Amino acid sequence: MIRLFKSVFVVSVLSLLAVCASADEPSITWPAGWEVEALPKTTPEVSRQRAVKNDAGGNQVMVVELTMTQVEKDHQVNLQGVLLEMRKSIQKDFFQGGYQSVCNKVHPATLGTLSALETTCTITENGRHVLSQTLVMAVAADKAYVLSYAGQADVYKASADEIVALRNSLKL
Repeated sequence: MIRLFKSVFVVSVLSLLAVCASADEPSITWPAGWEVEALPKTTPEVSRQRAVKNDAGGNQVMVVELTMTQVEKDHQVNLQGVLLEMRKSIQKDFFQGGYQSVCNKVHPATLGTLSALETTCTITENGRHVLSQTLVMAVAADKAYVLSYAGQADVYKASADEIVALRNSLKL
């Protein structure tokens, strides 16, 4: 299951957006009890923050990651197109792992105070709901933000209030 969570976030926003100079880090208020993971900075144009929720046995049951990417000046980001490509990539990864996934239509949402687009996927194995994942994307000035969160079906549902609080706390 952990391998799935790691592969869930292997979507490169860099390949979908034009990038330039570095920027300030977004601010997140992580829920109590979540373990914030230190992520290496791979490029000055991209910032990633991640936290995981573990069960009593120390197994990851929920993962949240925020990625900020610098967008080239005057570049118009096709939010819908980028989000659909990310969703397709995730569905392909799950399919290759032997899972089926169904995603809802991309629809308007908010990310912090920004207007955003969002989609949620339900991942099943042999007809049993095992995971859910949501992708939310927004653009402000010269930055694109992607919030991705995934978790075991029951934990995802039980964590809904924590995720809403986290999304509302974002300072982008």
